[in-house]
Amino acid sequence: MNVTIRGHHITVTEAMNTAVHDKLTKIERHFDQIQSIQVILSLDNSGASDGGQKTHKAEAILRVSGQEMFVQALEDDMYKAINEMADKLDRQVRKYKTRLERNKVKGAGREARFGDIELEGAEPVA
Repeated sequence: MNVTIRGHHITVTEAMNTAVHDKLTKIERHFDQIQSIQVILSLDNSGASDGGQKTHKAEAILRVSGQEMFVQALEDDMYKAINEMADKLDRQVRKYKTRLERNKVKGAGREARFGDIELEGAEPVA
């Protein structure tokens, strides 16, 4: 799994890097066919001049075969944003994996049901 972490208007510290990698390894345990994950950590100062809070944003783009998943989390603390982003990504990956497994079972069930049926009066195929 290829993980890229970038900072936008923020310097990515070693602690942030470690937090992201720790959270993403949990996601990899659920689904091992992940090609790459791109994480962007950013700081939004647009409301800071008005006395508003600075908003920390964590975004992730996860690529698997034939699919891209995007999640975004906004929090007042970067580590909270990273945790929320990882939780959202984990939910999407589990949902995707369940959908794949359900389609495999559905396809296998059809073959098992109709592949072994012999028609009455038909000669067996050698």
